[in-house]
Amino acid sequence: MDTTPFKAPSFGEATRTFAKIGLLSFGGPAGQIALMHKILVDEKRWLDEPRFLHALNYCMLLPGPEAMQLATYSGWLMHGVRGGLVAGLLFVLPGALVISALSAIYLTVGHVTLVQGLLFGLKAAVLAVVLEALIKVSKRALKNGSMVILAIAAFVAIAFLKLPFPLIIAAAATSGALMHVLGVTTSKASSKVEPEIAYAMPEWTKPSARRFFSTLAVWLAIWFVPLIALWQLLGPGHVFTAEATFFSKMAAVTFGGAYAVLAYVAQQAVEVHGWLKPDEMLTGLGLAETTPGPLILVLVFVGFLGGARLSALAPLTGGVAGAAVTLWFTFVPCFLWIFVGAPYVETLRNVRWLASALSAVTAAVVGIIANLAVWFALHVLFGNVGEVNWGPFALPVLDFGSFDWLAATIAVAAGVALIRFHAHMIAVLAVSALAGMAWQLS
Repeated sequence: MDTTPFKAPSFGEATRTFAKIGLLSFGGPAGQIALMHKILVDEKRWLDEPRFLHALNYCMLLPGPEAMQLATYSGWLMHGVRGGLVAGLLFVLPGALVISALSAIYLTVGHVTLVQGLLFGLKAAVLAVVLEALIKVSKRALKNGSMVILAIAAFVAIAFLKLPFPLIIAAAATSGALMHVLGVTTSKASSKVEPEIAYAMPEWTKPSARRFFSTLAVWLAIWFVPLIALWQLLGPGHVFTAEATFFSKMAAVTFGGAYAVLAYVAQQAVEVHGWLKPDEMLTGLGLAETTPGPLILVLVFVGFLGGARLSALAPLTGGVAGAAVTLWFTFVPCFLWIFVGAPYVETLRNVRWLASALSAVTAAVVGIIANLAVWFALHVLFGNVGEVNWGPFALPVLDFGSFDWLAATIAVAAGVALIRFHAHMIAVLAVSALAGMAWQLS
């Protein structure tokens, strides 16, 4: 193996490059990962192909946005914790500022006819975006009959039995591990050994018990001390405490990326906490699709509206505070996973039962995204959606008289453009928004 020392760029050059990545990271995780590969591997040659894929494989195992964590991992490889912090923050903060500004605009002028038309078209197009994501994930995850069964079971569990998202993920992981024990194949992965990493990496990338415990203690404190402070100062019933608690839990179980968790977040935020209305989750997703950074920034929109409506502060002040709380408790755990776990990646990669468990989780995510697509479709296409209980099942009841033909037309057109003709997502969203505005003006 070549033991050429790893040659990191200067801290300033790395900072400028990750700022560029953060500002250009549109198009969801696939596009963002491709952008990082182009810049970090092909253009800058700061990472070789095996090291980049090695980092990506680890980030795919983690809860949370894999592209943001890949940026953090890459920065950590080059300059340790400070490099990871800068890379991760620059990947998140530009989009967070934009989505916060858009949330404020929505809160203050969302009732304006023209804005309502824009949001109407955006929500209809988002339905097609989610369907496209479902198709892509299905092709990658459902490699055999066992995985298809897991996906269907997850869909039924969350859509009709209303089981908690973390329980479904835990059950899928357990099933995958048991499949490995029983000799059931969970994927068609090749047994080919990956090539050796070409660089002798810096000292901080090597496992160390002392570093592990000190890093773990620091980042657990950064995560939980503010959470405990909110509980003590504001009480468990306050909206900021509820947001901090809820999004901390989401940060620990969001395997599969943003689409996997949105249905559960939407259900809890709308039906349990009352932070926003059902159609507003679609609005937030549409806005998040048009901003740089991880798609899970839609949670900042949720936190903004919750803080604006339910805190005792002025709406915009409460909204900004709610967005800040959401941002902190959603992304601080991402840094914890990287800084604590990255030195042990090699060990994790070789644990076969863990790989089987995570393959099963990915299959369950397909069912959860399918539920998200159905949930969005019902609220986009029908003005009135009820629910009836039949034994342990909760079934939707549709008012077919409230069917929205215009929303269906925009959604179908957007779906054809994205899935059949592979049109650029931002362009499809823009045209759909213009169609909604034209409808409002007609």
